[in-house]
Amino acid sequence: MTEAEAGLQALPTQDPTSSLIEVLDLGELEGARTDEDIFIGPSQKQPHQRVFGGQVLAQSLIAGMRTVDPGRRVHSMHGYFLRAGDANKPITFGVQRLRDGRSFSARRVHAYQEGLPILSMIASFQDDDEGIEHQSLMPQGIPDPESLPSTADLLGKFDHPVARHWAYERPFDIRHIDPALYVSAKGKKEACNAVWMKTFGPMPDEPNLHRAALAYASDYTLLESILRKHGLSWITPGMSVASLDHAMWWHRPVRVDEWLLYVQESPSAQGARGLATGKIFNREGQHVASVAQEGMVRVPTDLKNKVVGAVQSAVLAHQIRKSERD
Repeated sequence: MTEAEAGLQALPTQDPTSSLIEVLDLGELEGARTDEDIFIGPSQKQPHQRVFGGQVLAQSLIAGMRTVDPGRRVHSMHGYFLRAGDANKPITFGVQRLRDGRSFSARRVHAYQEGLPILSMIASFQDDDEGIEHQSLMPQGIPDPESLPSTADLLGKFDHPVARHWAYERPFDIRHIDPALYVSAKGKKEACNAVWMKTFGPMPDEPNLHRAALAYASDYTLLESILRKHGLSWITPGMSVASLDHAMWWHRPVRVDEWLLYVQESPSAQGARGLATGKIFNREGQHVASVAQEGMVRVPTDLKNKVVGAVQSAVLAHQIRKSERD
């Protein structure tokens, strides 16, 4: 048994995949005096007490799906993160039925906490149809996911709430192609990033659930293409990162309980904002989805944070050496 597996057995947490299915099982609020369809969803606990953006994206999609004919699949969505959500409180979702045409439906979804919107989204749904077809090619020479370390392998050794959450409580197994940016930024400073990802356990055979879950996972590592370009890790002292918006297009059927390759790049960063784009392929090389997100990235350059960073790096290096000896 590896050290990461031993740590996983020691943690009394709910199965991560079951937790994902549970959080996407919204309840409907009937009898509300409004022109919206109203749904209620739980929030997943987070170390920093802020709702994970991917969670509210996925739940908003589920709310919209509940108001559309089941034969119409979501093919695109555009959302704006308006406020930080409280991970200790439920979320209310209001769905406005904008249009139902012969082939397409459009829905506007607002996610609320305490009467204030935390996310605003418009999503479009389409009947299955036939037409011309082409796609981007999946990159070649990518190592198999089985040959790469998991997040638990990388972070399971650290006794820290964020490390434990990322290692054992997230519903997706994330495996970086290049060295992960969790605690350090190694390798070339290039504006690109790639990961393999899938849920830890099987998911129900419900296409809408898989599409919503893919939106959930698409928010995990996309901004890392920006960080990698500038040699930044997620624990860079004083750094502030937040998703501002999120757009996604589903091209082909997808299963999130099978390995997916998420290839990301950042074409530009400026004005404390960075743009990141991503392509998602299944293991057979089919281009199943595309993603775009702009994020706020603020990195202090003052002397105080530089000193704090040097101290934190030294402490972290000591912890890593100690864990490797143990």
